[in-house]
Amino acid sequence: MKITQIEAFALRFQTEKSSAQHADNYYLPDEGWRCIYARHHETMVVRITTSDGIVGYGEGQSPVSPRTSKTIVEELCRPILIGKDPFDVEYLWQRMFTAMRERGHYTGFFIDALAGCDIALWDIIGQATGKPVHKVLGGRYRGTIPLYAGVGGSTPEAAAARAAEYVAQGYGGLKIHATQDRATILELVAAVREQVGPKVKLMVDVHTQYSVPEATMLGRGLEALDVMWLESPTAPEDIPGQAALAAALDMSVAIGEWTRTRFELREVFERRACDITMPDIARTGLTEGKRIASLADTYNIPVTPHIGGGGILSIAATVQFSATIPNFLIMEHSPDAYEMKGQITTRKPTVENGTFVLDDTPGIGVTIDTEALEAFTIKA
Repeated sequence: MKITQIEAFALRFQTEKSSAQHADNYYLPDEGWRCIYARHHETMVVRITTSDGIVGYGEGQSPVSPRTSKTIVEELCRPILIGKDPFDVEYLWQRMFTAMRERGHYTGFFIDALAGCDIALWDIIGQATGKPVHKVLGGRYRGTIPLYAGVGGSTPEAAAARAAEYVAQGYGGLKIHATQDRATILELVAAVREQVGPKVKLMVDVHTQYSVPEATMLGRGLEALDVMWLESPTAPEDIPGQAALAAALDMSVAIGEWTRTRFELREVFERRACDITMPDIARTGLTEGKRIASLADTYNIPVTPHIGGGGILSIAATVQFSATIPNFLIMEHSPDAYEMKGQITTRKPTVENGTFVLDDTPGIGVTIDTEALEAFTIKA
């Protein structure tokens, strides 16, 4: 079996209402040094076809500029993969990675594109063997994947109400996204904690917007509210600062959604700059994601996979990954966006009582609706 065709699709899930409101698709938030955002869900999907007629799908997470990732797949990954055996998946990851490493492209868009190809190769391997990816990736540690739901809300009352809805749906964990000042965040979290009681896990993500001293003070306030972890507290490149923060707090510090390889995380783990690591499988791929989890396990660091702006294939691949590692903790999920992201599928992972339930469907467990895929492809 050989790889005969590689295609990439830049997708945008856009509604007529949102299009009419804004002429520009991307924007920068007014507060802080925040990421650029798209007004719509965007991502990049890879489709790989083999000489045996097996078709595998993967995703390189691209919440902005998915056409950049698409170009990398078509111009850089495709020549490396064409004619190769998809079962040589670890070799192919390494060959793609080293192809641009000397030129300084060992993270960012290039690795996102590589990740999409890697996931598609594992999907092919699963289908070719008649096994779900979690079986061919190393075996299943668990049959259900516990989830936490993301909670928004600009007021304590709104956040508490949304939190109550998710707990009623069976979610045992909630993550509050907040970039406000410390007093406002503590007020929001206190309202949610009062609403959901002491048994529900609470986490807080401040999206790198705090200095180390500010994050330390915030963390101490969150500890009093029994918050499980403080996520992305400060600048990603400040590893010494993250280590100082992790040492100062009794609660866990969770980072790593921006890292794509074990090489980036080695110093983080050596310095104990986090208590929990958060690989994003549509940025690492399944091959490197497993390596990251193994490296984390040698430092006794649990893994809670990040999803963020990832689409349905990112979610499905992460479910498979989460089943195969011993140090898995809990997986991120956005219930309100799940059906929207799943519009390109006729089959996707099943959510029951706040968990994803694994089955034995070969591959990554998703069936793509090719007409829908084409419909959401950016045409120009």
